[in-house]
Amino acid sequence: MLPGAVLGKACTSTTLPPPNPAAGKIVRVIFSTGGKMRRTAKNRFGWGAAWIFLAVILASLPAAAQKNKNKKAPEPDPNAVSDLRSALPAPPDSQVVDQTVGEMLGYWQIGDVDMLRKYYADDVVMVSGAWEPPVVGWDNFLKAYQAQRAGVTGVRIERSNTYIKVNGNSAWATYQFLYVAVASDGNVVQFRGHTTLILNKAANRWVIAVNHSSVVDSTTSGPSGPAVSAPNSAPMNNR
Repeated sequence: MLPGAVLGKACTSTTLPPPNPAAGKIVRVIFSTGGKMRRTAKNRFGWGAAWIFLAVILASLPAAAQKNKNKKAPEPDPNAVSDLRSALPAPPDSQVVDQTVGEMLGYWQIGDVDMLRKYYADDVVMVSGAWEPPVVGWDNFLKAYQAQRAGVTGVRIERSNTYIKVNGNSAWATYQFLYVAVASDGNVVQFRGHTTLILNKAANRWVIAVNHSSVVDSTTSGPSGPAVSAPNSAPMNNR
């Protein structure tokens, strides 16, 4: 037999693909010895048609796998999720108070008064670092807060050295703050000071009943000028 000839037919330049072990396993399953599918395909169509039949089956396997893959996973049972949450131990009140203060300052910084409202009692008392009467009640505080926000942009506040004490349904927190903002005239104002909060727990929520802030120092600097001492007119809620 001449090299490159099989059963008297000239060999072409077509290169056969390497064997596929996975496909071989599927072939053995479908055309196993004594298998009904093998006998049916062979008897009715001959071996050539049988291999075509096999190719069609193999081509359908990825589509079936993709169909199963596209099925959505079952939605979690809300009752099971609720049971899991209730089984977890509740965080200590000191941690909840710290989170409450952090969230309040976040909404105060971005000016979201609707969310800010949730952290203050209706009869909250605000004591500022300026020589002025305290602001009593949420409605009065909101007016003063919005008037002040109208004159500044780019507000940023940082909290540090926080200390929290919890006693039953009452707690107090004290911290240092750094307030920076750009005034309407383009100058950058900065205040540093202390804030002490008194909080009460009602309906499993901590709300601020008293907010007392004092300013240690303040500076004002132009867009490119040096910082100078600023008058003691600290921001509402942290002054």
